Amino acid sequence: MRRLSRKKALNFVKELDAFPKVPESYVETSATGGTVSLVAFTAMALLAFFEFFVYRDTWMKYEYEVDKDFSSKLRINIDITVAMRCQFVGADVLDLAETMVASDGLQYEPVRSISLSPQQRLWHRTLLLVQNRLREEHSLQDVIFKSVMKGGPTALPPREDDPTQPLNACRIHGHLYVNKVAGNFHITVGKAIPHPRGHAHLAALVSHETYNFSHRIDHLSFGEEIPGILNPLDGTEKVCTDHNQMFQYFITIVPTKLETYKVSADTHQYSVTERERVINHAAGSHGVSGIFMKYDVSSLRVLVTEQHMPLWQFLVRLCGIIGGIFSTTGMLHGLVGFCVDVVCCRFKLGVYNSPVPLAEKHPQNIMLPPPCLTVGTVFLGS
Repeated sequence: MRRLSRKKALNFVKELDAFPKVPESYVETSATGGTVSLVAFTAMALLAFFEFFVYRDTWMKYEYEVDKDFSSKLRINIDITVAMRCQFVGADVLDLAETMVASDGLQYEPVRSISLSPQQRLWHRTLLLVQNRLREEHSLQDVIFKSVMKGGPTALPPREDDPTQPLNACRIHGHLYVNKVAGNFHITVGKAIPHPRGHAHLAALVSHETYNFSHRIDHLSFGEEIPGILNPLDGTEKVCTDHNQMFQYFITIVPTKLETYKVSADTHQYSVTERERVINHAAGSHGVSGIFMKYDVSSLRVLVTEQHMPLWQFLVRLCGIIGGIFSTTGMLHGLVGFCVDVVCCRFKLGVYNSPVPLAEKHPQNIMLPPPCLTVGTVFLGS
């Protein structure tokens, strides 16, 4: 009884076989079928090879949410060189609440000039080229996000100053912590002097003829500083055409949470609009000479996450490639063969030119019916 039940179970399993086996004696091979098979196998191998690289690649996913962090401080990272002596300029921040932020984190370093050495100029041109490509191709930012790493080559190469030149320029670099509200970071003539109604700059002792706010922004970022990330104002260089000239940068800051396989950081992206004009009170152009960066913080937060194709999806796509090519080439081969048989039968070409008795090729008494009536069918007689 046990053997009988096992045999029934085995027969039941055989009936469920979705892959029936055809005996080798019933299978006919041809040169055209072999050629199509080679083409199909080659296409399968190539597409599977390229699909593997797609599986290894990653992409950036962008999500947006309301920024609920109002209590934390916003860090401003600054590295600007101005074509004036350090004792003649001052930098500070004034926020929307008319609160003056302490600028103790900034350092004033006297340098020879704002001009660059040949090595630095080559670096600067490369940086500007990348910046121009970023403005045209926004998808390039994804490549930068994925390639960030500690110690990325985004800093200006070491300066090679001529010791015989005087120290006529000032490099202002460091960082500040400000409230997450709109504010104004500015560099103008004279050191800042705070008072109850705001602040002022002591500029009475500086001659107007010495005003020169030509400058180069080597780095300006907000939030955690991540080497390898390029910011819109990095590499910006402006040259004054008049002593009394104002440069304005209107910046919109977007908090960003960056999660990649190499780094996880809370940083900030920003967009900027530039404007410059000559101060001429007689012509109605009022203001103060200097460099003004007016920034505002967006209420939205961007979550940038690096995504990877899961293994199961890769296997599904691979099966689709192999099965799709196999089925498609099989159908095309059958369709082309059928069309060739119909044309040859219609115009009596090739083997359809005259019916040949099968007995001339085989010893059995088997005759083929007329070819045009039996395309794709063989009748066997006794």
